[in-house]
Amino acid sequence: MKKTFDFRPKIVSALKNYNRQTFIADLMAGVIVGIVALPLAIAFGIASGVSPEKGIITAIVAGLAISLLGGSKVQIGGPTGAFIVIVAGIINQYGMQGLTIATLMAGVFLIGFGLLHLGTIIKYIPYPIIVGFTSGIAVTIFTTQVKDLLGMEMDYVPSDFIEKWIAYFRHFDAIDLWSTLIGLASVAIIAITPKFSRRVPGSLVAIIVMTVVALLLKQYAGVTSIETIGDRFSINSQLPGAVVPELSWETIKGLVAPAMTIAILGAIESLLSATVADGVIGDHHNSNTELIGQGVANILSPIFGGIPATGAIARTMTNINNGGRTPVAGIVHAVVLLLIFLFLMPLAKFIPMACLAGVLVVVSYGMSGWRSFLALTRNPKSDVTVLVLTFLLTIIFDLTVAIEVGLICACLLFMKRMSETTDVKVIYDEIDLNEDADMQAGNLEHLSIPNGVEVYEINGPYFFGAGNRFEDIMSRYGQRPKVRIIRMRKVPFIDSTGLHNLENLCLMSQKEGITIVLSGVVPKVEAVLKRNGFNELLGEENICNHIDLALERSRKIIEK
Repeated sequence: MKKTFDFRPKIVSALKNYNRQTFIADLMAGVIVGIVALPLAIAFGIASGVSPEKGIITAIVAGLAISLLGGSKVQIGGPTGAFIVIVAGIINQYGMQGLTIATLMAGVFLIGFGLLHLGTIIKYIPYPIIVGFTSGIAVTIFTTQVKDLLGMEMDYVPSDFIEKWIAYFRHFDAIDLWSTLIGLASVAIIAITPKFSRRVPGSLVAIIVMTVVALLLKQYAGVTSIETIGDRFSINSQLPGAVVPELSWETIKGLVAPAMTIAILGAIESLLSATVADGVIGDHHNSNTELIGQGVANILSPIFGGIPATGAIARTMTNINNGGRTPVAGIVHAVVLLLIFLFLMPLAKFIPMACLAGVLVVVSYGMSGWRSFLALTRNPKSDVTVLVLTFLLTIIFDLTVAIEVGLICACLLFMKRMSETTDVKVIYDEIDLNEDADMQAGNLEHLSIPNGVEVYEINGPYFFGAGNRFEDIMSRYGQRPKVRIIRMRKVPFIDSTGLHNLENLCLMSQKEGITIVLSGVVPKVEAVLKRNGFNELLGEENICNHIDLALERSRKIIEK
């Protein structure tokens, strides 16, 4: 019986045999992941164009919901770098209210994806598209951080990628040396920390060290040019109440495209993260449950003032590497962030903006996947075209356009490739029975083809493109025959386009006085043909199970 509802949160099965040893491992992993997530949540929030506490609220609310309701044992959810470009673009165009509504809509879409069992389908989005827009996002994130990394004094930063770089070049004389040193030192600390300790996150070390350095420089060296979070934002450590925005049909219609982009990107990233985690821990996530959990998280997050969230690969791997094996680790991670938010958030105002920019520069480098990008350039031209096109559209326009155009190109190329898998060939003079499975000719090795009979064999699905190729081959074959035998023993299925083309072929042949005989039609295809009236169009006697029967039928037709 087909399942109509597929929602089984992993926490239910994970807690059945839960014990003290597993809890201690989850507790330690959750604490470490919570500490790792802190600087990233702040950085992602600021880079997205919202206040730093909104990034942490997202990690708390969405992270808790994803762990409680998701389909993966070890998934850690929260704000990610992939959403920076989308969120910033929506805020610029629609404001914070528009982002809240778009995120709510994305949550509804994600729940819909899960209920419609689209979890497995979304995982098959072409790899060049994923690499293309991920690399594009990485380049865009890096571009947005240049100003803060170098401490540039700029009154206005254009949103357009090319215009932004033009503005940077024009303001290179406004670079602040101290901010630049803070930013570069942060990158260096993050890069070298894993060589000394893989448990301590380099981003946290960089933030602590550079914050202390910035305070010392300001206190004892009189350096006041290093901009901090407190200089740009007012820090609020109070949990906001739940607020549901006012919805109107006009607003909903205008936000469908960005909301769908959030939903698709969130689905792709979360399922990729869950799949990677499966390979490490030897488990199998429930993709549809995961999408439903992600949907609920993206409904709750904006209601409490957060931004879009999804599964975070880096934090999920940190969870696994530190012993986390059940959703309890994700719950602990959310609790740790909540405690930090309530009691330590005011200290965030001293963090240098250049240091956060350095954190995001490292994030963008990790996201770039430049090795995968270069490897794909050695693939067929069609893959390279989709890769480069998606990459360029992401950085020059936006992710919504990139995903839409990339998917359209991928679908068109898929259709082209599928149509090329169907081969149509002409068989001359005689048929080699040693290669045939649809014959009943005793010990004969060959069957001769009578004069006035053409035999065509279709090898592969009969759908778009196959019919046109069939007609082209027939037009080149030669003189008009009395009978055309079409062998369909290797046609696994036929779609509506194939049916239409085959019907046109039969009708045209009948007008020319040519009889069509089908041979070796597999039961599944034969049922489709009969449902569409081909037994009446051709006659039951002209649909044969075997090639020898088809040849015998053709001889009778010729002798009439």
